[in-house]
Formats: sequence, structure tokens, C-alpha cells
Amino acid sequence: MIHNPDVDLSDDGPALDDRWAEGDNNLCGGLSDSRDTSRVAERFVRAGWRSRSCSWEGYELEISWCQVEASPVDGSGTLLNGVIAPDRLDDLAALLTRFGLRFVLELYDDEGDLVREIKG
Repeated sequence: MIHNPDVDLSDDGPALDDRWAEGDNNLCGGLSDSRDTSRVAERFVRAGWRSRSCSWEGYELEISWCQVEASPVDGSGTLLNGVIAPDRLDDLAALLTRFGLRFVLELYDDEGDLVREIKG
């Protein structure tokens, strides 16, 4: 896997809205067929999101309504973990579908209970 410095930092997209930045993580998921987080981050940047490297192979991806860390999982794809405006879960699912990625997204409430799951 090649680390792509071109997506290490992109401040072109909007920053996460403060009301979501103060909340606990409520989004969990995975990309089952994509372990190359550099390529995943590149797709988000092209769609107008911000990107920062957060580990050797992981990226933090951000837009006004979502901030998610994308980290590779040995042999099984990419783990997504972060915070999202609950009413924007369908928008994230549509974006991943447009990217042609297989995914599972889980939305949790403030008590940590699963509220909704989307598979694509």
C-alpha cells in the first residue's frame, strides 16, 4: 500500500459544524472491499471534503455535517468511526454508493443504542 501525500491535508472543504464537534461518536461502519484508505480519502477530497492524515495509513475526513476516521483493517477493508448529523446518514450512504464502494453504516443514539443501519 502506498501512502498518498496528496490527500494528507486538504482544507478545501467546510469544517465540521461546532454542534457535531461537541458530540460523542455516533457513526460506525466499514468498507468491505476497500483497504486502501489513501484512495478512499482521495475520493472524499474530490467530493469537497477535508482530509488529514491521522496515522501512517489512516485519514480523518470532514465536512460540515460529518467527521470520520478511515482506518485499514488487516485483510478486511476499512473501518469508519466518527460523528455525523443523524439526518445526513443517507447522504453519506449515497456518497459511498456513488464511489462504487460496498459498505455498512451504523448510527447510534446518545445512549449508545443502534438506531439505524444501512448496507450498500
